[in-house]
Amino acid sequence: MSNREIRVASSLALMCVLFTAACGRKSNDQSAEAPPPTSIEHEDDVNVIHVDRSDRFPLVAAVAHEATSALNGTCTVNPDVSREIPVVSIASGRVVAVHVRLGDYVKKGQLVMEVQSTDISGAYDQYLKAVSDEHLANTQLERSKILYDKGAIARSQVEIAQDTEDDAKADLIATEQQLRVLGVDKDHPGATVKVYSPASGFIVQQNVTEAGTAGVTYSGSANAFTIADLSHVWIICDVYENDLSTVHLGQSAEIRLNAYPDRVLTGTIGDIGAILDPSIRTGKVRIQVENPGYLMRIGMFATATLHGKKPETYAAVPASAILHLHDRDWVYVPAGDGKFRRLGVQGGNMLPGKMQEVTSGLNVGQQVVSNALELQNSAEQ
Repeated sequence: MSNREIRVASSLALMCVLFTAACGRKSNDQSAEAPPPTSIEHEDDVNVIHVDRSDRFPLVAAVAHEATSALNGTCTVNPDVSREIPVVSIASGRVVAVHVRLGDYVKKGQLVMEVQSTDISGAYDQYLKAVSDEHLANTQLERSKILYDKGAIARSQVEIAQDTEDDAKADLIATEQQLRVLGVDKDHPGATVKVYSPASGFIVQQNVTEAGTAGVTYSGSANAFTIADLSHVWIICDVYENDLSTVHLGQSAEIRLNAYPDRVLTGTIGDIGAILDPSIRTGKVRIQVENPGYLMRIGMFATATLHGKKPETYAAVPASAILHLHDRDWVYVPAGDGKFRRLGVQGGNMLPGKMQEVTSGLNVGQQVVSNALELQNSAEQ
């Protein structure tokens, strides 16, 4: 290699050394200016994490909060059975007109349907025969009285005629009553039986249609419609077997509807079912509730909160300290040496001041991380 080539190679080597040194100094300067990153070390326990800068996650102590015990249950709105009235067609036959439909509001005495029935002709035929028999018996009685006054017959004959008249009159009254039951005017009989509503309310069941059948003889069921007074309803809740001991008759309950989450209604437990559902181990609890303005509709979903009588002390923490993850509530508690342990709790109602109740899993005075979501996000990075 010539002297010229040696000098060129030496120069290139020296430039590389100087460039590398400069880059190293620049990198060190930038590292010195930036804050050191948070180091997260995961322990063998998935619920324990190690943080080298634990001061970034301030702690707060759980405070005491007094409240009555509460039990939440899923419910549905049902009609009050004691306020349901069936609409019955006494006459059996073919329905020729239906004047109301399922869900309609009807008033007492309103015409709901008309039934064409042979019961009308049969009852009216008996009525006409009873009229004739009573007229004949009355004529014979009057004749017997005249003959008795003239001494032509004995008094016993008058008594027999009187008894026949009484029987004929009784039969006439019975046939008139039968026509009234069928809804037929004896002086102006029609071709159909008119069925009227026996009470005011909403039609919650409809078992007939036009050209269908009505009455027990043909349809197998006398109930053509069912009318319910929905000013009061039943809220039927499923309560788990383990929670039934906290439920008692007369206990108050708060009702919240999924359709109207801002409305809270108050009811009273009127019955606790004696039979459990064998598949999900729940009992039926019936809550009686007033229905102002017919706000609740049959079949709506609702949530009932049952409150106990005696107040109990629970822990309360900032709402940000509770982490909702995998359908469970968690808090982070200090575990020493920059470690935090994730602890399962049962979150309760929201409280004023952005606080939240913890019904189980945390003691009053126990410290938790004030912002559980921030710590969780740091652990996942």
